[in-house]
Amino acid sequence: MPIAPCGHKTLLVRSRVLFDRPKRYQVRARLFSPMSEESAYAAATQGSALQWLPHVLTVAGSDSGAGAGIQADIKACAAAGVYCSSVITAVTAQNTVGVQGVYSIAEEFVAEQLRSVLSDMKVDVIKTGMLPSPGVIAVLCQIIKEFQVGTVVVDPVMVSTSGDILSGPSTLTGFLEQLLPLADIVTPNLKEASALLGGIFLDTVGDMRSAAKSIHDLGARNVLVKGGDLRGSSDAIDIFFDGEQFHELSGPRIMTRNTHGTGCTLASYIAAELAKGTPMLLAVQVSLHPFCFCACFTAGILYATLAKQLFIMIVGLISGPNSRFSADSLLLYAVTDSRMNRKWSRSMAEAVKASIEGGATIVQLREKEAETGKFIDIAVKCVAICRSYGVPLLINDRIDVALACDADGVHVGQSDMPVIFARKILGAGKIIGVSCKTPAQAEKAWADGADYIGCGGVFPTTTKKNNPTIGLDGLKAVCLSSKLPVVAIGGIGAENAQSVMELSAPNLKGVAVVSALFDQESVAAETDRLKSLLMDMVMTDR
Repeated sequence: MPIAPCGHKTLLVRSRVLFDRPKRYQVRARLFSPMSEESAYAAATQGSALQWLPHVLTVAGSDSGAGAGIQADIKACAAAGVYCSSVITAVTAQNTVGVQGVYSIAEEFVAEQLRSVLSDMKVDVIKTGMLPSPGVIAVLCQIIKEFQVGTVVVDPVMVSTSGDILSGPSTLTGFLEQLLPLADIVTPNLKEASALLGGIFLDTVGDMRSAAKSIHDLGARNVLVKGGDLRGSSDAIDIFFDGEQFHELSGPRIMTRNTHGTGCTLASYIAAELAKGTPMLLAVQVSLHPFCFCACFTAGILYATLAKQLFIMIVGLISGPNSRFSADSLLLYAVTDSRMNRKWSRSMAEAVKASIEGGATIVQLREKEAETGKFIDIAVKCVAICRSYGVPLLINDRIDVALACDADGVHVGQSDMPVIFARKILGAGKIIGVSCKTPAQAEKAWADGADYIGCGGVFPTTTKKNNPTIGLDGLKAVCLSSKLPVVAIGGIGAENAQSVMELSAPNLKGVAVVSALFDQESVAAETDRLKSLLMDMVMTDR
């Protein structure tokens, strides 16, 4: 079942999926029924703004455990909001431990599956996985040329994550001479890159760069060499090469045994983003974020697999609009500051707990100095505290940390990851706030799927350098143009909160405060004082 925008039509026209362009990000599963071509054409030409749903065709093996292969590909594409059809090249007996058996599908039947899909459906991207024989590679390449498929993503699956051989040496010539020259991107891990290059040893980032260049010379237009198995590195480093520039893409290394299906999933996410028209480098970068999330989320969970977490993401998407967020929670928005905590000799967890006990209705964890691992540890403790009080906790800027600690959401700035991509990664169940200074930015926040706007700085502040103030007039302009609830921020405390809340903008829901709470001897007492003032104003308005 394809994922379709909430509240919009989904049609099936000659087996091509159509959807109505959403006004903002909400997705859920929709049942759909076939229509006549004439009625579908009429609907499409009467101003309904119907569009083709992006379509990935995966050509790979079936994993009976559903953690890798075709099953992982379909889950990844669904989580990315893309329709996915499939051609099965092999059937495996497989689980989280390893591969117990492989039954290859005859190349003639693989060809029949390919023609069946491509003759009837508009396919934007073909993504390949396990190709068990030279004959399968040959018919695949022939049919790609015959149907002039626009984009090809090659995951050169030769050895499973558990170490089992999935594609023998006889297929190597087919990869090198036939498939790679058709590839828009190829995504080998270190072992696969080594195999493609005759068994060379890859042990450094420099080796990865050389391998990416050499594989590009074999015909692939873009190469992503994945360094998850690189020894001696505290981070997971991948090398992307587009024929002209190298890009080093790094993220925290997650110590986990739950890596089954990781290669399939990442390649499928990239294919899904390319099907949506995302530029190549950005498609890779966006894909690495949910990939990192799932690895973080499954770390230490026995028998957990990446595909299971993708299923959880899909369920989150299907569930519809965000049920966690209430605009009333913006009333007293506490934003932490690690420098102030050091000044007053308190931990982040102590500061968060004190603010909640004083009456904070939502907390944003802002940490600009700690390393990723330490930040995650801090965030996990603070999430536990907030959950015990029923108060939402958001992470400032760091989507990876928010996902790793299962925070309630994130708050991003105009120079951070765009909301539309943050929403793709987080799904519908998490809260996303975005900083805005202008009505145009507020309109875009709504269109991209934000839940609320943080508007400021309203007054001068010392917590953010080079942050121009917009004043009360600027705040009011944003509030009047915004379709989202707004929280005011910047230099706000007990002495001026009333002037902010008296703007009489219906969607101005509260104030976000830093120094007035955390640069004080008693966080709880100052929070309680400000909360009392705000509640008095709210009751007066009523």
